[in-house]
Amino acid sequence: MNAGLSAAAKTGPLTGLKVIEMAGLGPVPLAGLMLSEMGAQLLRIERTGTSELLSLPDEYNIDRHGRALLRLDLKRREGTDLLLRLAEKADMLLEGFRPGVMERLGLGPETVLARNPALIYGRLTGFGQDGPLAGRAGHDITYLAYSGVLHAIGHVGSRPVPPLNLVADYGGGAMMLIAGVLAALFQRSRTGKGEVIDAAMVDGASMLALPLHALMAAGLWSDKRGANLLDSGAPFYDTYETSDGLHIAIGCLEPQFFAEFARLLPLDGRFASGQYDKALWPPMRAAIADRIRQKPRDDWDRLFAQTDACVAPVLSLHEAKHHPHNRARNASVATGAFERPAPAPRFSSSQPTLATMPGNEDLSPSAILARFGFAKAEIDGLVKSGLLTDNDN
Repeated sequence: MNAGLSAAAKTGPLTGLKVIEMAGLGPVPLAGLMLSEMGAQLLRIERTGTSELLSLPDEYNIDRHGRALLRLDLKRREGTDLLLRLAEKADMLLEGFRPGVMERLGLGPETVLARNPALIYGRLTGFGQDGPLAGRAGHDITYLAYSGVLHAIGHVGSRPVPPLNLVADYGGGAMMLIAGVLAALFQRSRTGKGEVIDAAMVDGASMLALPLHALMAAGLWSDKRGANLLDSGAPFYDTYETSDGLHIAIGCLEPQFFAEFARLLPLDGRFASGQYDKALWPPMRAAIADRIRQKPRDDWDRLFAQTDACVAPVLSLHEAKHHPHNRARNASVATGAFERPAPAPRFSSSQPTLATMPGNEDLSPSAILARFGFAKAEIDGLVKSGLLTDNDN
C-alpha cells in the first residue's frame, strides 16, 4: 500500500483520472476519498470566506486527505473562470450543494459541459434535483424518514432507531454517487461524451431497501417495525446481553446453522425443531436471553468461534481493529497517530494509494495549477490578486 505519494506517483485502477471535488461535508468527501484511494487525482475546491462545521486536526480530517487543496473566491467572476478552466482538463466534477447553487455560481452542468463535453458531472443531494422537497435542508435521518427505511428499524413497540448516518449519507449517497460516476466513465469510453448524475440520498436509501419491498409485495414482510425476519422480530436474528453487560449478535437464519446454535447453547428440543414456528418465538427469545445472560461475551465467542452458528461478539469500534481476523487482513492502517479502516475494495492487480494529509505540493496553488498546465507568470498573478491563497491549510 502506497502512502504519502505525490499525485504523479499514485497507484490504483483509476490512476490518471482527474477529479474536481467541491468542498462539502459527509458523503461527497467520502466518495472523493475512495476515488482518490483507487488512484484518481483529486482537487478539492474550498471557497474562501467559509469555515468547516466540524474543525478536526489535520491528521484526522479525512475530508482533506488524499487531495490537493485550492481555496478559491467563487464570488468573483475570475474565480469561476479559473474553475471552468480547471474543469476543461478534468474527467469528473463532484458537488453536493442544494439544487441551483452551482448554477448561481455560473458553474452548472450546462456551462461546464459546454467547456468540456466529456466531463462527468456528479451531483449529490438529499432529495434530488427536482420535486417539491428538492430545496429543503435535511440530514441522513431526514432522508431515511421520507424513504420509509427509518420506520423499519427498531424493536417492536419502540421508536425508530437511526442507524448512525450510514444508510442515507454513505450507503444511499456516497456509494450511489460512486456507482453513477463510474458507470458514466464506462459509457464515456464508448461514446466520448460526458454525463450528469443526479444522485439523491432519499432515492439511494430507497434503493437499498428494494429487497424488503419485494418481500413485502410477496406477503413475506410486514410493514411493522420489529415483526420480521431481519429487523429483530425473529429471536434467532437479534442481539442479546451477556453476563458482563456486553452483547453478542445471533444471525442463524438457515436451519442447519440454527441447529448448530441450538446444540451448543443448548436450546430446548422443541425450539430446535420449531425454528420458524412464530408461536414459539416469544418463549424461544426468553429462553435464549436467559441462557446468554449466564456467561460473559468472550466466553460465548470462544464457544461459537469455530462454528457456523453465526454468533459473533458485538465489538466496539476500538475492539474491532484488534480482532484477529481484521488484523490478519490488515483491515486497519495507520497514518501517523491515526488508525483507520484500510481502503476498500481490494484489487488483484493494483494497490490502493492510502489517503494521507496533503503535503506541500498539494497545498501550493502554484504546484496545483502547474499540473493543470498554467504558466508560472499567470499563476503568480492569480496569487497576487487574492483570488486564491498560497499554502492555506
